[in-house]
Amino acid sequence: MAENTRIKVAKEKAYLVQSLTASETTTGPFETYADVLAFAATLGVKHRRRVPLVGEISRRDPSPIHRETFSAKGYDMVMNLIAISDSGEPKTLASNEVSSAERLQAFEEYANGGLEILEERLKGTVNHLEQILLLLEVEGRSSHQGGDEFDLSAFLPV
Repeated sequence: MAENTRIKVAKEKAYLVQSLTASETTTGPFETYADVLAFAATLGVKHRRRVPLVGEISRRDPSPIHRETFSAKGYDMVMNLIAISDSGEPKTLASNEVSSAERLQAFEEYANGGLEILEERLKGTVNHLEQILLLLEVEGRSSHQGGDEFDLSAFLPV
């Protein structure tokens, strides 16, 4: 059950998640790992890239993150919206272990897909914040032309 209450990160994406998070030694654009994963998940949804976590899971830095961390930041609503948009079924929000596990799995897999997109877009760059802002600008322009898309800029610190 403990594994079902934590959001996992693929081991091969752990370095990217670390590099996107601000710490004493880095100047990443996001404050927490949860912020990175929420941003990545919405990016994954926007691009319809759901990638299962195969292989090893990061056990340290970042270790699997408690779901409560996401709820405290208000990201449980993002998880719910992702689950509904993915399944097309409102019963996905049911309060049972199966539905909860499905929501977490969808979130993890879209976050993994979004991390792949970020990995591609950030490859060879030094200033991740600048590249993410450029990404948001491009995504914003395509959203205005494409219709009703997520506004990913809400995830960046002010």
